[in-house]
Amino acid sequence: MTRRERVLAHLAGQPVDRLPLMPITMMFAGSLIGARYRDYCTDYRVLVEGQIRTAEAFGFDYVNTMSDPAREAADCGAAVEYFDHQPVALVEGQSLLADKARLLSLKVPDPRGGGRMHNALKALELYQQRVGKEMIIEGWVEGPIAEAADLRGINTLMMDFYDDPAFVRDLFAFVIEMELRFAREQIKAGADIIGVGDAAASLVGPGIYNEFVWPYEKQLVDGIHALGGRVRLHICGNTRQILEGMSRLGCDIIDLDSLAPLTEARQKMGPDPVLLGNLNPVTILRNGNPDDVTRAIAECHRQAGPRFIVGAGCEVPRDTPHENLRALCAYAHSHRP
Repeated sequence: MTRRERVLAHLAGQPVDRLPLMPITMMFAGSLIGARYRDYCTDYRVLVEGQIRTAEAFGFDYVNTMSDPAREAADCGAAVEYFDHQPVALVEGQSLLADKARLLSLKVPDPRGGGRMHNALKALELYQQRVGKEMIIEGWVEGPIAEAADLRGINTLMMDFYDDPAFVRDLFAFVIEMELRFAREQIKAGADIIGVGDAAASLVGPGIYNEFVWPYEKQLVDGIHALGGRVRLHICGNTRQILEGMSRLGCDIIDLDSLAPLTEARQKMGPDPVLLGNLNPVTILRNGNPDDVTRAIAECHRQAGPRFIVGAGCEVPRDTPHENLRALCAYAHSHRP
């Protein structure tokens, strides 16, 4: 059974030889190959090399194109700042949509127009050449509230929910059009799964989530499925208040951060969704020892049940001891669902 076959079979509810292993690595992967993180974010060849070498070194079942949340916003013309050894940052004081009226003239960028989205597509094409038959290839898009915050500014957007809900809906509609266009090109380039990062969704209560965010997340998930892709939902932070809504999206994989208990998620979501996480990436994976990691991931598996994929609650920190990450991986390599 190849790594790719393992993940696809597990998602389909079929028997597998062991638990799938899909931790998120970005800065860790860049550091593993001694690359500047600026280059990891902006040069697809560096990203691909870091991901493949990390996957081979630790026995991951997949590779991904994640690097930072500014990819689509940058192609829209947003002000972003690059650093040698930190992720790309959006300059909130210069938000692209500080003037709401600009949305009326904002055009969906061409994913193959030579910008940062195009760089991600080149990564997927190179993955397809190098590991397409062996590993799962995961692309990435930003979710509706995350990307809206990138374009408008997170603090301003939070006020817009009350001050101008019609604008929020128009902005979310623009985001979904852009992300589905990007997802379509990623699937054409070889992505098996499209990750949806919607971190800001954990910052709103269930009322705003259900009224504003969920309908657009659902459009995005359904749209990716219609394109032939699978969906991995990743919402950082405490998602306890929106777990039921997340379960109704129909995602193939749902990541849970360490602030969202797996027992509670399983109770609210039922037995069917495939859950990934929710090992604390700092206190356990980075700051613990291998025995701590093994005990913690075993407990995650117990709480989640058989529909489970091994990974941390969020990104593996850059300076995580290799022996700790190996302990996480060893659990997946030695356990069946």
